[in-house]
Amino acid sequence: MIRTSPNRRSMLALFIGAALLATTALPTWAQNMVSVSGNSVNMRSGPSTQNPVLWELKRGYPLQVIRRQGSWVEVSDFENDKGWVARSLVGNSPHHVVKSRTANIRRGPGTNHAVVGKADYGDVLRTREKRAGWVRVEHTANGTSGWVSASLLWGW
Repeated sequence: MIRTSPNRRSMLALFIGAALLATTALPTWAQNMVSVSGNSVNMRSGPSTQNPVLWELKRGYPLQVIRRQGSWVEVSDFENDKGWVARSLVGNSPHHVVKSRTANIRRGPGTNHAVVGKADYGDVLRTREKRAGWVRVEHTANGTSGWVSASLLWGW
């Protein structure tokens, strides 16, 4: 039997509680994300095809859900632009968008790994895996695969 002091037990309980909170909060946030599942989707000013088109979004573009209303979803993008998209045209395939001017795509999760490609501001990347501040991605435009620092991306 390993004995721990009351202080260590308190710290351990605090750490476990924080870890549980983090893991339960993540799926909730992920449920509030969608991505464009069609080739392109019109983001509109309101929940109807009668409302003006604000933006045309390409396949995979990640969006954060604000609310759902009937067959429409109010969403926000990485630039905090808000609008409405048809529910039937979005899905839950995880993607990220580059929020920095340029992002290096690396062979592994760390700056010590070779650069195998680049992605530019607004490029959509398919999310394959996450690991300690890094995201393994596949560039939707050219197929380049590798790792990008999570700090350069927005999405899920």
